[in-house]
Order: sequence, then C-alpha cells, then structure tokens
Amino acid sequence: MTPRQLLKSVFGHDDFRGPQLAIIDDVLAGRDVLTIMPTGAGKSICYQLPALIRPGTGIVVSPLIALMEDQVQALRAVGVRAATLNSQSTDAGQVWRDMADGQLDLLYVSPERALMDGFAALLQRTEIALIAIDEAHCVSQWGHDFRPEYRRLRSLCDALPGVPRIALTATADRETRADIAVQLGIAADRITLSGFDRPNIRYEVAGKDNLKRQLLAFLAGHAGQAGIIYAPTRVATETICGWLVEAGIRARPYHAGLDAITRSRHQADFVAAEDMVMVATIAFGMGINKPDVRFVAHAGMPKSIESYYQETGRAGRDGDPAVAHLIWGGEDVARLRGFIAAGDGNEAHKANETRRMNALIAFLETPACRRAALLRYFGESPPERCGNCDYCLNPPTLVDATEAARKLLSAVYRTGQRFGIAHLIDVLAGKTSEKITKFGHDHTSVFGIGRDWPAEQWRNLGRQLEAMDALERDPEGGGLVLGPAARAILKGDVPIAMKQPVAAPLSTRRGAAKAGSSTKAANADIAPADQPLFEQLRSLRRQLAAEAGVPPYIVFSDATLRAMAGSRPRDLAGMGRVPGVGAVKLESWGQQFLAVINAGG
Repeated sequence: MTPRQLLKSVFGHDDFRGPQLAIIDDVLAGRDVLTIMPTGAGKSICYQLPALIRPGTGIVVSPLIALMEDQVQALRAVGVRAATLNSQSTDAGQVWRDMADGQLDLLYVSPERALMDGFAALLQRTEIALIAIDEAHCVSQWGHDFRPEYRRLRSLCDALPGVPRIALTATADRETRADIAVQLGIAADRITLSGFDRPNIRYEVAGKDNLKRQLLAFLAGHAGQAGIIYAPTRVATETICGWLVEAGIRARPYHAGLDAITRSRHQADFVAAEDMVMVATIAFGMGINKPDVRFVAHAGMPKSIESYYQETGRAGRDGDPAVAHLIWGGEDVARLRGFIAAGDGNEAHKANETRRMNALIAFLETPACRRAALLRYFGESPPERCGNCDYCLNPPTLVDATEAARKLLSAVYRTGQRFGIAHLIDVLAGKTSEKITKFGHDHTSVFGIGRDWPAEQWRNLGRQLEAMDALERDPEGGGLVLGPAARAILKGDVPIAMKQPVAAPLSTRRGAAKAGSSTKAANADIAPADQPLFEQLRSLRRQLAAEAGVPPYIVFSDATLRAMAGSRPRDLAGMGRVPGVGAVKLESWGQQFLAVINAGG
C-alpha cells in the first residue's frame, strides 16, 4: 500500500501537508532526517506512516509521558498496534513480549527507558523499522529544554546501522538546529525546515495593570472554550484558579506542588472537556495533544521566545482560530534576571539565557507586527504585516517619551532608589499622602512634574525602562533602582519611543472575531443551516467518547464533524469520504453518526 493510500485508509486524510510526503519518502528510503515543523502541522505522520510500511517496529523516543499515552490511545483508535514503555508503565513485561514477537507497529519509549540495560539488546534481537526522536531540541545545550540523557541517544541509533533516524521538533533556532544534527549524527544537508508560522493563532500582548481584571475580561471573550493559562509560580497558579472558579468558570490548577494523583486527574479532566481552563505552571502542557485548545494566556513572561512559541503552540492544533494572549510587567523581567543570575550554568550559558530573554523582551515591546518579529527570530523573512496580531488589528500610536523617561529616572534617583512604581507615580503626579509627606518627597524637584501623564502611561514607561536595563529591582527591598542604561537616557543621548495605550485587544471583546467570540471556535466556517446538526453530532461524540473512555477528539475532530454536517453523507461509502474518517473509525462509529445525520434530514 502506498503512503497516500495508507494515509486515507488509516487516518482518513486525502492528501499530505507541506513537506510530509517528501520526509516520508526519505525515511522509507532509509535516509536520516531532522525536521523542524510547527506544532499542529503533522510531524507525527512523518514517522507513523513509514513505521507502518517498513518491516519491523518503529521506536519513538519522547520525554513526555502524557503525550505518549495520548498518541497511543489515538493510534489504537485507528487500528495501529502501539504501546508505551516509561516509568509509569504497568504492563512492561507484556510490551517486551509483544515487541519481541513482532506484534507492535510503534513503541513509544522514554529516553530513560531507551537507555536502560537490556533495551539496546532487545533492539538487536528485533526488526526495527526506524527510530524517531521527538522533541529533539532537548538534545541541544543551546535549546530551551536541554536534557542530558538525550545526548546518549546517538549511540543507541549508531548500534542499528541501516535503521533510519528521524528527529523532530517544532522549536529550534539556527544554532540549535545545527547542534541537534551534530549530536544525533544527522548530516547538515538532511535538515528539513517547513517554517514556523501558525497563521491561525492571533498573538496579543498587554502590559500588566490589574491582572485579575485583565484575565477575567479576556476570558469573557472565550466563554465555553478550552484554554490554558500559564502562571509563573505555584502560588500564582492557585490564586488565578481561585479567581476563575469564583467567577463561575470551570478551571483546574496544575503544578508540581500537587500530588501525582491530583495532577493526573486534573489533566484527564481537561483533556476530556470542551470548555475547561487549566491554570498551570510550565510543568503542564508539553505532553498534551489536545487539538481544541482555543487560547493560551500567559499571566507573566515565559523564559524565552522558544518557550513562548512552544507554549502558545498548544493552542489551535486543529487548525481552527486560536489566541495567544500575554500579560506582563516589570516584575517579570526582574524575576527572570534573578533566575538567570542564580542559575547553575557557567557564564557562557548565562549569557545565552540572557540573550534569549532580551530577544523575548524585544518581541514584547516591538512597535510592529508581532508575527513578523517572531518569525524573523527563527530566521524567516515574513511580510511586514500579518493581519492577525494585536498590532495589525489595532495599531498603537508611538509617542516621544524621552523627556518623560528622564523624569521617571530622576524621580527614582531623587527619592533614594528604594520605592516601587506606584509611589513614584504619586510623586510625579504631585499627590499628597502620608507616605510622601513622611519621606519629604513633596519637597523634591520631581514632585508634580508628571501631572500631564495618566498613571497607566507611567506604568507602561516603567515597564519599558526595566526591559531596557534602565531600571532594575532591588533584590532585597523590591524598589526600583537605576540600571546600567539609565545614564545615557538621563543625559538625553538615547531617544525613547513608547506605544500609547490602546483599547483592549479584540479577543477580549465578546463576538469581535471568530477566535475571540463567545461562540465556540468549533463552529467556525459552518453554515447556519448546518449548525443544529453539528451540535447533535458533537453530542453523539461526547456520548461515544465517554463509552470508549477516550477524549472526544479521539473519536472525531471538530473539523470532521463540520464536514459531516456540511456534506451529510447518506451511507457508509459517503461517510468514508469525509476527511478524518479512516477505515477503523468508519467501522467503529460510522453507523451511529449516519443515523444522526439521516434523522436530521
């Protein structure tokens, strides 16, 4: 059977996307490949199909236990013989026997298990179709998620001459890509780069003002949708989750401070739900293959552009409209700088982490298209405007803030470099308070010189000056102190341009756009006449998923249900032509969905 025939019969898709077929052809021919492909673009097909065609078992090394389990569940639903081996496996003996007997098409294994004594020997006694190394950026010390055990995987591959190796990742800049290839023994000319753009994701960034109010306003535009909110700490995770529950939003917390059973239960609840919000630290998400996440919000800065790209990439994996919304403040900059300074890495590592952080800050402060800035970081040459980010949809006005910056820096200096932005704004505004009077700040030269600016603009400027290293946080008292870049600004040598505050991003307004509407994005691009049938099909999907003990998207995706509602097939042959309906799913569930369609006229 050809790759295209297998794609249709097993996965229900008529054709390949992007470079998928070229990569599959390379692996089928026994050639090694390193592929960088956006999340949701179909990386898994690039090794799953060759593993079904080549003789033997395909070995997939992944650091993500939850993703392994999810992929195996999805593969079994389409008739593929798949299993996992990881620290949580309870049937390892049976898996080993099945593999030795040639009864597995694909085996997902954690790097720790792959490197254990005995596994390499098992591979030598078994016919191996290929070795796929997922999340391959983990092999590079320049990557954002370096894992030392990944460095030992090359020897595992080298011990199997003639077995192709395929490394896959969604996130790697030019330097990281080159290092991955070297570390895994893949020739530099065997790198396939399919681009980093996720056009269905809208990118939005907002300065932190009142986090609770901002998050609840954002979620008001996403009622009934599934999403993730990333928080910087465990305490913040619990606090934000409490805000959401109090507001009547279905939400769960997820962080390393919760016991394993609770984390597992919350993750299962989220994966199975169509309208739940997971509030989590970065401990959550890498292993989640949930395709219908409609938004990812950051309640603070991630540690790098790579981290941001990967975390936001968990939204809209099904290709439907999604939103990446980030809220940040100067305290986030101080927190990240503190982490880097206190880290265990050498000076070269810390310099690299600082470079990554500064690149993220530049992205957050960019006065132009965010998607263009993001793609340029990864070495692409995008158009200057994307039409689907906050800048393109709601362009800010730049104002000359050079004199204002000098006033704020002077206020920091004149008040003794020990106070936070709120107190400094009050001094600049000429407000009389007990605290200002106590410290005599009503008699300083800066008292009242900033009355012409509202507090929000001063906060925005303070955040920008922190990002520029002109202001820093005192690690002990927490007040603002002058940074290394302050002197040149105070002397007037460095001009400061600042974005004027604009109205709330479109996605926070109810019904403003497909991705930001309170109507579920699952309903995108569906004719009004098909809407009732679509909802009936979703209801049946929930029922069948509950009976099978799988998440709803394992049965059929929203896109497949929309296609059913639009084409209204009358028999199994017609149902089999619907994109996403493979042979096994057609046999398992086709008749039930046909019954609903025929009953609906």
